[in-house]
Amino acid sequence: MNSHQNQVLKTWIAAGLWMVLIAIESTSYLSSANTGQILYPFFRFLFGLDPLRFAVWHHYLRKTGHFVGYFTLSLLLFRAWKATLSSASIWELRWAAIAFFMSAFVGSMDEFHQTFLPSRTGLASDAILDSTAALIAQIVIFVVMRLWGARTRQEEVVPVG
Repeated sequence: MNSHQNQVLKTWIAAGLWMVLIAIESTSYLSSANTGQILYPFFRFLFGLDPLRFAVWHHYLRKTGHFVGYFTLSLLLFRAWKATLSSASIWELRWAAIAFFMSAFVGSMDEFHQTFLPSRTGLASDAILDSTAALIAQIVIFVVMRLWGARTRQEEVVPVG
């Protein structure tokens, strides 16, 4: 296996492992009731939160988890598709589109799966949140790559030193 193939494999392993993590998080073991039982004693000890205030924090922590999880998945999938469909370009719409749609699909399937678990609730709003996180990741990648590309081109034209 040459170094390029090795790099492609590594990017797909990272994306695949992240999807496995998402699948594990989608189980009954990490339902809101279960994570609440684990987190509440810590929040009560550290911040003196009563059950009602903890419920609000717990809700936002879980939604933040959705955002971070699918933002990261979208980044990893972009990286994998960029390595797989390599070209001289630093950013291509096809890499971003495939990464976004794959992330949105995984989020939708995650929520669909949760509708079959008595301890979970599959919510369309969570699928929308997941897709939004994936889209924002692609926007961030685009902006960073364009700024990085412009900076690199500027450094080539104007020698430093």
